[in-house]
Amino acid sequence: MSKLKNTSSTIRARRRFLGGLVAGAALLIGLPAFAQTLPTGGDVPMPTKRDGTVQMAQATSASSGAAAQRVADHFSSVKSMTGEFMQFGPRGEQAGGKFYLERPGKLRFDYDPPSTLKVIADNRNVAVGNGDLDTWDFYPLSRTPLSLLLADQIDLQHRMVRDVREQNGLTVIVLGDKSIFGDQVITMMFDSKSFDLRQWTITDAQGKDTTVILSNVRTGVKFARSVFRIPYDQIMASPGSDN
Repeated sequence: MSKLKNTSSTIRARRRFLGGLVAGAALLIGLPAFAQTLPTGGDVPMPTKRDGTVQMAQATSASSGAAAQRVADHFSSVKSMTGEFMQFGPRGEQAGGKFYLERPGKLRFDYDPPSTLKVIADNRNVAVGNGDLDTWDFYPLSRTPLSLLLADQIDLQHRMVRDVREQNGLTVIVLGDKSIFGDQVITMMFDSKSFDLRQWTITDAQGKDTTVILSNVRTGVKFARSVFRIPYDQIMASPGSDN
């Protein structure tokens, strides 16, 4: 009986952990807190616009915006990169994996086992796949912060730049724009000398943080087309599809 109880407790703990990762997979890149199921025909609907009540902070000065734009220009000059990531969630959950980025509009995060989560942006949609449940959640790329960060040229409008500061060898840029980020604020940290992206933190409307740290980054990498391919046909043909 004791062994059975321990097994049940382990299963419940793992489900809570995976549940936190599923939510964290969305926060990993600033996706909305909800998604739409891919309907018959494969047309992805636009998520309902969030009507948050958090007061937007005042935009920073033009000089701060210009400083942030210089960093963004360097970051956008990197057309492809790959490396490892470590994600820290607001409830203490922690997970890592590998990421792949290619401009314009393509990104992939593969979580390390035992997680079966993956996040793929294919320059049209962003898909969060859960291998354990055989489910996919979809978001139009244009309605996520990724559309900004994966553009060929990143344009940081002054009104979205909340703060720019130097901190321990890092250039910290705080972004917030209700039309792009909803109620979330994104804090990005770049190496002050190389302007390489080191980490970012998503802060939600409740003040909870999800932080992602990048490491072992390589740039100028060529990827096969399959790396950023979302398996639409396979998803529509699956037993769980509405098709």
